[in-house]
This record gives sequence, structure tokens and C-alpha cells, in this order.
Amino acid sequence: MLAFSTTHLANYMPSSSPDNPIMTIGEVADYLKVTERTIYRLAGAKKIPSFKVGGSWRFSKADIDRWIQQQSSSAAPESSD
Repeated sequence: MLAFSTTHLANYMPSSSPDNPIMTIGEVADYLKVTERTIYRLAGAKKIPSFKVGGSWRFSKADIDRWIQQQSSSAAPESSD
């Protein structure tokens, strides 16, 4: 038997709210509108900013947002005025 209530702990567990700066594979996949498999592949190939915590991939939302900007600007065609 636990010496404390687990429902009390739920109030302190991190959530997947927009202000949570660290994201999981599933959260990044949802955010980028791709499959989790795509995120695993990109992370494994070091093509998306990521790090591991205890064997699980994690992503900084700020790093992902910067990566999106870099991808957008590198994909934009150069204008020839």
C-alpha cells in the first residue's frame, strides 16, 4: 500500500500543454503533422534537434521551432531581382 495518494502526484506531473518546453516523440509528431516513425527516423539520423533521456527521445520545443524556421528558409527559392 502506498503511503501517499497517487492522485495528488498527478497535479505535479508534467503535461503536454503548449507551455511545456520538452516534447515526446508523439507530441513532436502531432506538432509537425507526421508519423512517429518519421520522427524516430529523423532523430536517429540527427536531422532534427533531439536528445535521449533514459533511452527515450526528447525534443526542446524552442529547438524544434528554430529547426522549422531553418527548414523553411533553406527550402525557399532565391529571388533573382
